[in-house]
Amino acid sequence: MRKTIIVSNRLPVKMMEQDGEYVLQASEGGLATGLGSIYREGNNIWIGWPGQEISDSKEQEKITAQLRQMNLMPVFLTEEEINNFYEGFSNETLWPVFHYMSVYARYEQVYWDAYYQVNKKFRDIVLSVAEQGDTIWVQDYQLLLLPGMIRAEMPEISIGFFQHIPFPSFELFRLIPWRAEILEGMLGADLMGFHTFDDTRYFLEAVNRLLSAKTTANVVNYNDRAIVVETFPMGIDDKKYGELGQDPQVLSNIQQLKDTFKTEKMILSIDRLDYSKGILQRLHAFELLLQMYPEYVGKVVLYMIVVPSRDSVPQYKQLREDIDRKVGHINAKFRTLSWHPVQYFYRSFPMEMLSALYNFADICLVTPMRDGMNLVSKEYVASRNNNDGVLILSEMAGASKELIDAIIVNPNNIGSIMTAIMEAVNMPLDDQQRRMKAMRQVVSKFNIHHWVKLFMDRLQEVNTMQQNMLARRVNPETAMYIRQEYRKAQSRIIFLDYDGTLVGFQANIDQASPDPDLYQLLRELAAIPGNRIVMISGRNHDTLGKWFGHMPLDLVAEHGAWQKTKNGDWFQLPGLSDKWKQEILPLMEMVTDRTPGSFIEEKSYSLVWHYRKVEAGLGELRANELMSTLRYYTQEKGLQILPGDMVIEVKNVEINKGKAALSWLQEGSYDFIMAMGDDVTDEDIFKDLPPESYTIKVGSQVSAARYYLRSFHEVRHFLRTLKSNK
Repeated sequence: MRKTIIVSNRLPVKMMEQDGEYVLQASEGGLATGLGSIYREGNNIWIGWPGQEISDSKEQEKITAQLRQMNLMPVFLTEEEINNFYEGFSNETLWPVFHYMSVYARYEQVYWDAYYQVNKKFRDIVLSVAEQGDTIWVQDYQLLLLPGMIRAEMPEISIGFFQHIPFPSFELFRLIPWRAEILEGMLGADLMGFHTFDDTRYFLEAVNRLLSAKTTANVVNYNDRAIVVETFPMGIDDKKYGELGQDPQVLSNIQQLKDTFKTEKMILSIDRLDYSKGILQRLHAFELLLQMYPEYVGKVVLYMIVVPSRDSVPQYKQLREDIDRKVGHINAKFRTLSWHPVQYFYRSFPMEMLSALYNFADICLVTPMRDGMNLVSKEYVASRNNNDGVLILSEMAGASKELIDAIIVNPNNIGSIMTAIMEAVNMPLDDQQRRMKAMRQVVSKFNIHHWVKLFMDRLQEVNTMQQNMLARRVNPETAMYIRQEYRKAQSRIIFLDYDGTLVGFQANIDQASPDPDLYQLLRELAAIPGNRIVMISGRNHDTLGKWFGHMPLDLVAEHGAWQKTKNGDWFQLPGLSDKWKQEILPLMEMVTDRTPGSFIEEKSYSLVWHYRKVEAGLGELRANELMSTLRYYTQEKGLQILPGDMVIEVKNVEINKGKAALSWLQEGSYDFIMAMGDDVTDEDIFKDLPPESYTIKVGSQVSAARYYLRSFHEVRHFLRTLKSNK
């Protein structure tokens, strides 16, 4: 029976030791709530660390048995592994870099070694229960290598991955010494999810620049697999927070808050102790408010909860001391006999008290320096059953992309946060309700259950897409079928593109000349009775003639502008003009002057701008600029713009590889037609040839061709099998 296996660093349980026994209690966290509907069903499993170091093997067996009754499976870690894998690489290398605090990052080899080994430990537990047909969903930055490790052992299994923290821009990500290994591990997944489009974009850029992978829109082609990268903003269980407002204990807590804060407006701030949360900046902004506008003294109170976290680590210990000092300073400076400006608590609160605060607070102040999503903002919104209250939200939190009716601030701008607090304190009720209603609709619609369903449905769609692509690949069975049809045929014509199809791309276009192996292959193919081989290329006809004029091949150069039968001379398509070049060439020269590494290739009836030598990113930028300019100039001139692999070509619209191929077909009767090409210009051939033709795209699955091969190496291998009798 198929099952879903969820894998995360921590299991969704709290383990407490009571009288020498471990007591397990289900967690109430957002992820545990959302995935509860999955892991508790049937024979599904959640794999993770139980949160305690347990070295005794008998205790491990006992806890494993307890957890299995809850559909959970533990991965036991030693104290050294916890220190180096979790506290070390996860939180002292990845966390600061991914949160744009790279100054705090430590790149220790011992951390990386432990991270690699613990990911392997997780892999072994997954493999012990995973079967073909199962779905595996890996969660977060502690397990970035796991998808690739599982894929290596189970190539056909369905794997999803979701990252709950930001993914950094390339300039930061490249600081990590093991950056390529991390990306390769992540690309073991079939579907990869991030909270925001920025994270998705940064990941795709890193893949583009660090790995030899092709990306088209949000699909990465790597190791003959298509990996989809998408944005899935995570939600919360909005109904739970809405209903908590009617809980007797919560109502009692709300009444106590009303009795304590009779006239003050409460600004609520809830965070885990972390340098990415912007806690000190928030305190500075509140101090500035009281200093600049003394009329707010006694009128507002900042209720600040900081949940303890890793305060033995130097940066966190220092942060806690700085917060304590700043809170003490503000309270000493502004307090009165009956009023303390900052109510500060360094501890966690029970859910009933948090719900009471969400319901009571007039303002929720959420200003992280960088955050993947930030669910506190959504929990506050979901709790506001009366549609009142104001949310002040950092633009650096993922939630700001959805909760656009909050007051959005830059967390580094202390003055802006102060102004936002003033705006929130004085906001009329009808304005509060207008904003809150809109945000509550967003939080309700895109809740945690919607997030889970959306991801799992998309993973299924991706797996179906991958299966369809595999069906189109020229695998051994397909190759055998094409060979059988080829051998049955009496009269065959084979159209072959050159660059990217028979040879690889070179930075210098003149260096992509044929090698002895290719000459031998083409000579043998052309010598087989019934075969007609047509080389159909965008290359200059002089170059193509120099390379292949002595071969028993028909040649089509410059996309069809020049043509030559194997025994004849070159002739050109009649009625073509190149007068348009004098207008287009200066445009290309202007872009070339601004783009180091680019160059222009001039053919008889086309101009080609090459940018394969240009710095990544800059080439694409200039190419887009050039395309926009060319569209304006070519609309009414009978010209066609062809964007290709690191090239942009402008040519007469009458010149077309498809038309050229059809003209060759009219000269004879063929019972086997095949065409192979890798470029956008080859799509014309694929579309124009009869539907029963064997059309093969090289290097990409996205094509009008019936089949695809991955590289020119595979093309040559396939053509060799045609000339053999085996």
